[in-house]
Amino acid sequence: MRNLVWDSLHQYEEPSVLPDIDVAYFDETDLSKEHEALLRARLVSAHAQLPWEVTNQAAVHTWYEGAFGFTVPALQSLEEATASWPEYATSVGLSLLPDDSIRVIAPYGLEDLFGMVVRWNPLRADVATYRKRVEQKRYRERWPQAVIVPS
Repeated sequence: MRNLVWDSLHQYEEPSVLPDIDVAYFDETDLSKEHEALLRARLVSAHAQLPWEVTNQAAVHTWYEGAFGFTVPALQSLEEATASWPEYATSVGLSLLPDDSIRVIAPYGLEDLFGMVVRWNPLRADVATYRKRVEQKRYRERWPQAVIVPS
């Protein structure tokens, strides 16, 4: 979502190439990778050209240590998961409700997203991870108007 918003605010005619489209969901009843793979396959079947990534936020605690080197407690909700993402500007999600309306999940508000502010969220990511992300995402190069808050 950040890419689309910041591309629009920079008035780019062509949107950034998305490395992936994150689909986060919360299902405590099935923490299996197979279920994630099944949901991803359904998305690929509908839109094969898009780079889908599907993650059950209820299962993050089962693999986080192997990926990032430290354990985390089990998350209790999609809202809690969204609140743990690495930057406040990316701690935003959209949820499609049964009546086809959209619910915005933004535990820290939308100011950083629409203000193009890159600010470290210390809830889960450490400073080193934040700095690495800032470098890897090339924020200054891609979106010159973005403000990067030092950690």
